[in-house]
Amino acid sequence: MQRYFRIVLGLALFAGSMVSCSNQVKAKGPVTYHFIHGKTALLKGNTAYAPRNAPAAVKKAIAAGNRLQEKPYKWGGGHATKNDTGYDCSGSVSYILREAGLLKGSLTSQGYFRYGKKGAGKWITLYIRNGHVFITVAGLRLDTGGPGQETGPRWKPETRQARGHVMRHPSGL
Repeated sequence: MQRYFRIVLGLALFAGSMVSCSNQVKAKGPVTYHFIHGKTALLKGNTAYAPRNAPAAVKKAIAAGNRLQEKPYKWGGGHATKNDTGYDCSGSVSYILREAGLLKGSLTSQGYFRYGKKGAGKWITLYIRNGHVFITVAGLRLDTGGPGQETGPRWKPETRQARGHVMRHPSGL
């Protein structure tokens, strides 16, 4: 009987994720960082700097991302406690959005399929696929995966393939 419920639950979760991807805007190519003065964040070492003209929420999001730079990857990290010892992908994104005043609580990667508005944002874009989410803030990617040597949430200027990821953004940003 337990096996039956696990199978039914698994099918329900799979079907829910399939439905949540329909009518979404999907990325068609890679996410690439190119510094443009006044329009994108500047990365020096592990510290990102927001453009002066960026909205306050963007500046807060970048400051939050900077605080995550030395944290290790921790499965489930960032969900049960606000300031955790490590963060997974969705915990990192939740922390950044929460600190910027754009989210209450936290979401799993699946939860981000319904967050905000469809498509790329002007300042903040989330890239979601089954099992993973990452974010760009002022053109700079914060990710726990993809190219780059370090694990854990890090600012990553390296290009990452995003084809097939759904794009969402906070309203107005």
